[in-house]
Amino acid sequence: MASFRNKSMVLCLWLATSFGLVYVSVLAELQRFEHPTKGDGTLSFLVVGDWGRQGDFNQSAVARQMGIVGEKLDVDFLVSTGDNFYDDGLTGEHDPAFVDSFVNIYKARSLQKQWYSVLGNHDYRGDVEAQLSPSLRKIDSRWICLRSFIVNAEIAELFFVDTTPFVKEYFFEPKNHEYDWRGVTPPKTYTRNVLKDLQSALRESTAKWKIVVGHHAIRSVGHHGDTKELVERLLPILRANNVDFYVNGHDHCLEHISDDKSPIQFLTSGAGSKAWRGDLKEMKEEGLKYFYDGQGFMSVKLTQTHLEIAFYDVLGTVVHKWTMSKQLHSSI
Repeated sequence: MASFRNKSMVLCLWLATSFGLVYVSVLAELQRFEHPTKGDGTLSFLVVGDWGRQGDFNQSAVARQMGIVGEKLDVDFLVSTGDNFYDDGLTGEHDPAFVDSFVNIYKARSLQKQWYSVLGNHDYRGDVEAQLSPSLRKIDSRWICLRSFIVNAEIAELFFVDTTPFVKEYFFEPKNHEYDWRGVTPPKTYTRNVLKDLQSALRESTAKWKIVVGHHAIRSVGHHGDTKELVERLLPILRANNVDFYVNGHDHCLEHISDDKSPIQFLTSGAGSKAWRGDLKEMKEEGLKYFYDGQGFMSVKLTQTHLEIAFYDVLGTVVHKWTMSKQLHSSI
C-alpha cells in the first residue's frame, strides 16, 4: 500500500492539473495549497463539522441552509472540522457513504466549491487511507482531506492540524473501537513533528489573519470539554505565534470562547447533524461568549482589517454574531 506521503503527492498533482489549485512545496513538511479568492480583498467561507449521517439527524436541513447562506456570502470555499463519516469512517475508497453523506447532501450551487477537511476520531475508526485517497476526487472533485496542511487564501492562512493522534485515550482506552493508526505511529514522534512543522509555518506566515483548524476542542463547555493534550501542547504555540482563532468540531454544538491570556477565539462548529441537547460539561468556562446545543454551522467573513463570524441554526437563523477589527499596518 502506498504511503500517506506518496498519496499526498499524487493528490497535489491531481489538484494542480484538474482543479486549478496551485500546490506549493515549503520548507516545512506541511503541504500548502494556494487558493485564489474573488480578487476584491475579501474572503468568506463556511465551517461545518460532525456531519456524515446520510442526511439523517437534520444533516440535509443544515445543508440546505448552508446553500442559502453560501450563495448570499458568495463563499470562496468550505471547511470541515472532521468526523466526516459516521459511525466508523469509510470502509474503503468505494464506500457508498461518501456519495450518500457528502456528494448527494451538499448539492446547492454555492457549495460546489473546494472543501478542505481534517480527520476526526470517528474517521480514524475506518479506513483512513481511503478518506485521504485522491481516488475520491474522481467521484467528487470538491473533496480534499489531508492529515495536516496549509491553505493560503491571500489575506488569511488556514493551518489544518490532525488532532486525533494527540489524544492518549484513543490509544490506551479505546473501549470497543478499533483505530487505523497507519502513518501516525509512534504517536509521540508523529505529534511532535506535527507541532514542529506547524510552529515553523506559523512563524514564517505573513498573513493578516492566522486561523488554525482541528477536530478536537482546546476549550469547550460541551460534552467532551477541554482537550488536555491540546491545552498543554498546542495552545502555547498558538499563543506564541499570534493566531487569531482556533476552529474545531468534536462537540456537537456551536460555541464561542475567548482565551484568557491572548486574543485567540475558540470557535466550535460541530453541529452538522446529530446534536446533544443539554449535554454540557460545565458552564463556568472563563471567556464563554456563546453556546448552542442544536444543529447548525458557522460563517467567516474577512477583509484586511475586519472579521465577522456568525453561527446559524438549522433554520438558517443567525443565533450569534461576533466582529473584531485590526489596524492595517504599512508594509514599508
